[in-house]
Parts: sequence; structure tokens; C-alpha cells
Amino acid sequence: MQGRESALEVLVNRHKQRIHGFIFSKVLDRDITEDIFQDTFIKVIRTLKRGKYNEEGKFLPWVMRIAHNLVIDHFRRNKRMPKFQSRNDFDIFDVISDGEDSIESEMISSQVHEDVRRLVEELPEDQKEVLLMRIYKEMSFKEIAESTDVSINTALGRMRYALINLRKVIDKHNIVLTK
Repeated sequence: MQGRESALEVLVNRHKQRIHGFIFSKVLDRDITEDIFQDTFIKVIRTLKRGKYNEEGKFLPWVMRIAHNLVIDHFRRNKRMPKFQSRNDFDIFDVISDGEDSIESEMISSQVHEDVRRLVEELPEDQKEVLLMRIYKEMSFKEIAESTDVSINTALGRMRYALINLRKVIDKHNIVLTK
């Protein structure tokens, strides 16, 4: 943050293998991996120089998100399927579109799900509990009320406040949750 290149070098060396491995696992090409890795750190450096880094010490997840977005950009630009590591990995159904999500859509969807999980973790415990029961366990409000030993109205209120609080956090951080 203070412009010391030696500090950036330490961070790059500390996380290079993990970031490089992540990129390679998506593109399966060493040259493209290296290009995306370099582009990732060019973005990191530019963001740091502009003073726009505000991830509160969460450097690796921030850099991984940049790398993830650059991988998606790569696939968008090239509009192609990723290469297969070997003939054993080849599956004709990976190439033929059957209306299912593309690799790009799956990556975006995966990132959206991860963002939602992190947002839910920020909720107060009682709201988080009701939201998880309702959405992930598909419980009725009556079942939730019985399970948490509260009235149905309290369960409904907790769900309402959970959704309101999620919207506030999404707006506050300018998070986009779309596929």
C-alpha cells in the first residue's frame, strides 16, 4: 500500500503457486496461465497504486477474484471450450451443448454462490438460522417456528430482516449477484 516493491514481491512469491495453479486448472494451457497470472498482478499493482485496495487484509481472496474474473474474460474473448488434459478426460457431452450452463456460466454461478455464502455469514445468528432453514432445508415457517421454539410471526420477521440486511450489505459493497 505504501509503494514498497519488496513487500509486493513477498506477496507474489507467497501466493504464486496457489494463484498459478488455480488459473491453470481452468485454462489448462501454460502460456495462457502465465499471461493471465501476469495480467492479474498488473491489475493488483494498478489498484494498489490508485489506493483502491480496501479488502481489509484479505489479499489472497481479492487476488483470486481478480484471477477468476480474468479467466472468465479469457473464455469470453475466445468463445471456446477449455482444452482437455488428456484423452481420458475427454467427454463428448462436454463439447456438445445440451442447454446446460457453459463453463463460464458455471464459474460465474459458483462465484455468486460463494458471495451469497459470505453475505449470509454476516447476518445475526437468529436471522441466518431462519434463512438457512427456509432456503436450504426448504422448511415451512411452521416447521422453522417449531424447530427454533418461536412463534410463526417471529420466524417470518427474522426471515424478513435477514433479506433486508442482505440487501443492505449487497448495496453497501456494490455486489452484483447475477449469472
